[in-house]
Amino acid sequence: MPKRILVGTVTSDKMNKSVTVKVERKVKHPLYGKIIRRSKKYHAHDEENAHKVGDTVRIEETKPISKTKTWKVLDTLQAGKGVAVDADIEVEAAAGSNT
Repeated sequence: MPKRILVGTVTSDKMNKSVTVKVERKVKHPLYGKIIRRSKKYHAHDEENAHKVGDTVRIEETKPISKTKTWKVLDTLQAGKGVAVDADIEVEAAAGSNT
């Protein structure tokens, strides 16, 4: 039987060697016919602690690793936008005092 592969977004990376991945799917409401979003969170194994919050990743179903972990991260599809940018405070302070 083939292993399931899902695509989701990392919502938490606070655990050691684990991430929480939120997978969203769209379904049609049975009575009203409107398309609605349903989501589920999975705990996935991340051996190198390489994935951060906001990353879009692919996860694959595996044998149980722990009580709640039965998925592992395959790869990153898109990096999150949480990139830190250093501000040059000295230049901003000098520019403000000249005016």
